[in-house]
Amino acid sequence: MFAGFGLGSIAIILGIIAFASLRVLREYERGVVFQLGRFWKVKGPGLVIVIPVIQQMVRVGLRTVTMDVPSQDVISRDNVSVKVNAVVYFRVVDPAKAIINVENYYAATSQLAQTMLRSILGKHELDDMLAEREKLNLAIQKALDAQTDSWGIKVANVEIKNVDLNENMVRAIAKQAEAERERRAKVIHAEGELQASEKLAQAAQVLSRAPSSLQLRYLETLTTIAADKNSTIVFPLPMDLINTLLSTGDKHQVVPPN
Repeated sequence: MFAGFGLGSIAIILGIIAFASLRVLREYERGVVFQLGRFWKVKGPGLVIVIPVIQQMVRVGLRTVTMDVPSQDVISRDNVSVKVNAVVYFRVVDPAKAIINVENYYAATSQLAQTMLRSILGKHELDDMLAEREKLNLAIQKALDAQTDSWGIKVANVEIKNVDLNENMVRAIAKQAEAERERRAKVIHAEGELQASEKLAQAAQVLSRAPSSLQLRYLETLTTIAADKNSTIVFPLPMDLINTLLSTGDKHQVVPPN
């Protein structure tokens, strides 16, 4: 009787051990298995057997992780203080390195991203931060990826989200933009005046070669002015026509007899 009870207990214990040794890993998970404290192999996905006490397994996710980088105080190369935050996309490509080479790969990547953000952006001027974001994103991504390679981490992308300025700097940038718009307006106006003067000079040369064209221009101007009935028109009479009339009058003048 006791023998049967002992065999049943042993079977139950073995069943519990066998059940406890089973692990199921999803498609996006891997198990880093240690045997007696030493790294053995990476298992998964699917059903995995881990011998209790002798082996231990650490689950590692392989999906892309989206990590927000908190706002960092950055001083640009032209001594402007701004607050910059970003988002980092990374994933584990080597589960063994991610567990063995670093204690907490997520926290380590977060701290490194904050440091890289301050370091790289501090080498550029404010205008670059506002206008060259794609270039800066790529620079930060490459720097992070180089550092996290030994951790089995692949940094896929880095995006700068916001560059916050204080109110004084916002007003200064607005004044600068307004001054730039005024400068462009003055340049465009001056170029227009130059082009107009060149065309007027060409028109004067054409009219000087054909005096009759100038008379037609006078008549066209009169037609335009006459459209307004309230206008008073003072039309200059050419001097050559006056001289002709005066000379004709002198020829027909009657001389009284003596």
